[in-house]
Amino acid sequence: MSSLIVSMSKQTPRRFSVSSLPIDLEAPTTAHSKNNSSAFLQEVEEYLKRYPNTQHIDVCLHDLNGHIRGKRIDINSLRQLDKGCYFPLSVYAMNLDGKVNEETGLGKYIGEPDRLCRPILGSLKPAAIQPELNAQVYVSMQDDTLIDCPYEPRNVLKKIVNQLHAEQYYPVMSAELEFYLFDITARSRDALLSNQSFDMDMPERDLQVLQEIERIAKLQSIPITGLVAESAMSQYEINILHRPDILTLCDQIMSLKRIVKQVAKQFHMQACFLAKPDLHQAGSGMHFHLSVCDSNLQNRFRTSSPDQPCNALQQAISGLVDLMPASMAILAPNINSYRRFQPGQHVPMEANWNINNRNVAIRIPCADAENQRLEYRVAGADCNPYLTVAVILTGILHGIEHSLEMPKPSHQIKQLHEHIFLPQQQLDALDRFKNNTTLQHYLGREFCELWHTLKYAEHQHVYQQITSAEKAWDL
Repeated sequence: MSSLIVSMSKQTPRRFSVSSLPIDLEAPTTAHSKNNSSAFLQEVEEYLKRYPNTQHIDVCLHDLNGHIRGKRIDINSLRQLDKGCYFPLSVYAMNLDGKVNEETGLGKYIGEPDRLCRPILGSLKPAAIQPELNAQVYVSMQDDTLIDCPYEPRNVLKKIVNQLHAEQYYPVMSAELEFYLFDITARSRDALLSNQSFDMDMPERDLQVLQEIERIAKLQSIPITGLVAESAMSQYEINILHRPDILTLCDQIMSLKRIVKQVAKQFHMQACFLAKPDLHQAGSGMHFHLSVCDSNLQNRFRTSSPDQPCNALQQAISGLVDLMPASMAILAPNINSYRRFQPGQHVPMEANWNINNRNVAIRIPCADAENQRLEYRVAGADCNPYLTVAVILTGILHGIEHSLEMPKPSHQIKQLHEHIFLPQQQLDALDRFKNNTTLQHYLGREFCELWHTLKYAEHQHVYQQITSAEKAWDL
């Protein structure tokens, strides 16, 4: 299969030893901005030495739904980007249709103001389409006082990471992305060639797409550790290597999703990250593996017995379980997201945990005592990874800072009142999110109010449409 990496087991232990830890993530001072400018110009020079024929650069940032927004500049404007560029604040008031929701108060009401955006160091990479000619770079928005914009998902995550670092907790995470490949030239999806779970002999066109995805990912320095055929026809999972720089991990997830979509189009296929594209097929999730190191780079989750989580892991689990129902508004961000939560689909229906069990929300995978970690299995493939990781790390912080009762593993729950069921409707999830003071404290009240306003309006927009099924009732 050429250089394609195919993982035949989802239970391979990952070692979380770290060579270096990310630091200096605070909002930039003037001196810090000058250093960043100098570093970015050096990054540009090194990039152009490798790709001297570069003509265009896509300047990108991501809205609340994880959709990429930005503009294309020519090569002569690249060096000027070290001073920053401007995008409207209303980017963070855009709904799933790409329209500004005026109820947020970030659009016409305040005059569609621009905000300064600066390049993110290390994000200048070849683009998926004609990488020898085209590049991409990510930028991050600041407010009027040059402080990180509180509405930007990446900045929300940065704030949580900084809080963990201040407590000498250094998370290390990896990600698993599930998606479908649909042949847009086929008359129906049933006409697609079939593959099976962990199938080594994929359909030829799917294999070509996956190989090209891996090639572009290498150009962007995205370390793919596995490509797996999932349980449904033409459903696949990509695994990204664990790393201590959590912001970069999420940058890589966003880049990889764009790569997958663009490469699929080149092969006349559609890549779909919808949580539930087909009611009769498995949904697509985004799973995260997480461990936490101390300042000496030692795994805080290590234990003397793999069958018994240590105290630090118990704290993490208790915080995650406690916040999970209210976090569903982030983990399942739209109406379709909740179609994925069906019994018998290896999708969690409750806020629970267990060891080596894929039916639960938090799984402790098979690993030796030194490399214990947890797998967070709730989020859908349609989630915004910056925000999803932010609520996961918020759960960790919540567990660390409060003495919470450790919930029983799922197989020991016998009484009905011991079950913590996850909301099955978006409005229920949004209501819990709005009233959760812990999430407001960590994520920021401004962001939480914006998220609730935008997602409530999106729900109402879909709900108020008459479906073809209703029209066919002949009433």
